[in-house]
Amino acid sequence: MAVEAVLWDFGGVFTTSPFDAFNRYERERGLPVDVIRRINSINPDTNAWAKIERSEVDAATFDTLFLEESRALGHEIPGRDVLALLSGDLRPAVVAAFFACKARFKVGCITNNAPTGKGAGMSSSSDKAKQIAEVFAHFDHVIESSKAGVRKPDPRIYQMMCEALGVAPSACVYLDDLGINLKPAREMGMTTIKVTSEAQLLADLSRAVAIPF
Repeated sequence: MAVEAVLWDFGGVFTTSPFDAFNRYERERGLPVDVIRRINSINPDTNAWAKIERSEVDAATFDTLFLEESRALGHEIPGRDVLALLSGDLRPAVVAAFFACKARFKVGCITNNAPTGKGAGMSSSSDKAKQIAEVFAHFDHVIESSKAGVRKPDPRIYQMMCEALGVAPSACVYLDDLGINLKPAREMGMTTIKVTSEAQLLADLSRAVAIPF
């Protein structure tokens, strides 16, 4: 089926990856590499991270819960520190590719986010929040986990987007930086792109939608 819609994750796709910020934080504090991601992978449907992305807890409660989860692994990582690392910098070339896609296809955003910071991108500064808001304003539809009460990789969130845009999954290209979030989309019939770098994103998306970037 021909492509009718391009669906995007936001953090780590439009912006630099928060995982890079996590690793920098770990290095600066002498923590094991990827320990934050490891904490987030334990009990992934019920842990502090899952709860805040569904708005089941506020930032203060997340701070305490994440600290408790880190202590269970022998470390001391306040949740507030992690939340401060979430907002990356926009990738201008990806934004340009997005607008090229928008000119030919429907575009949607499915983002797991937390009710913290400024705007859907969880920005730490007003200037960055404004830049990100300008991108969000051009999506045909946006689903934020913190507002929808459902988060990736729950298959329902992808179906919600397809219904909102009026497209079949097989007519969609979906980009995300996490393989676990791509799996259900792929099983539904979407063409999926795992984002590992800006250059790789642009090359793979160009092949999927037949637009040179």
